[in-house]
Amino acid sequence: MAGETITKGERTRAEIVATAYRLFLQHGYHGTSMRQIAGQAGIALSGIYNHFASKEDIFLAVLLAYHPYHEILPALKNAQGNTVEEFVHHAATQMLAALGKRPDFLKLMFIELVEFQAQHLPELLASLLPQFLDLVERFRSLPGNLRPIPLPIMLRAFVGLFFSYYITELMLDDRVPPGFRTNALDYFVDIYLHGILAQDEPSAKERE
Repeated sequence: MAGETITKGERTRAEIVATAYRLFLQHGYHGTSMRQIAGQAGIALSGIYNHFASKEDIFLAVLLAYHPYHEILPALKNAQGNTVEEFVHHAATQMLAALGKRPDFLKLMFIELVEFQAQHLPELLASLLPQFLDLVERFRSLPGNLRPIPLPIMLRAFVGLFFSYYITELMLDDRVPPGFRTNALDYFVDIYLHGILAQDEPSAKERE
């Protein structure tokens, strides 16, 4: 809000988080010491404990501050479309564009997944889930013959499919055949909406 001032303690805390973020990306969590963080943040080692009880608390603050959901959620909320197909395509494009601006994201998530076995992600997901479910509710309200799939499953499928698109795009280069990339996003959207079976082929769920 206008007129608000940041206290010295808040500035110091923000500097600790920003410094730790840079060091974690360079050296990993276990390769970074509290002494390194304090030294590069320009404070005494003892002073860092006035703001954080442990290095893990600092990492959690880094994860919350630098996770790309800060960019992804606004991008998804701006997704437009008059039909489910249009909305999903635009939402996927927005999400991928936001991820493309954050090449550091994979390093940060690699630290969380490998060094912490994803133990902080449930807390992060719990805070974000209502906002993501609102987005799924939006496209479920659009014209389109959707199957009765629970909203959380629709959300998991969306995030999983288009995150896999993002990862595989990073793995591809000019040496791969064009078929791996030509109209790939359109096909991913089509797979998300319609699957890979021909429409006259019943799904396993429908055969039950």
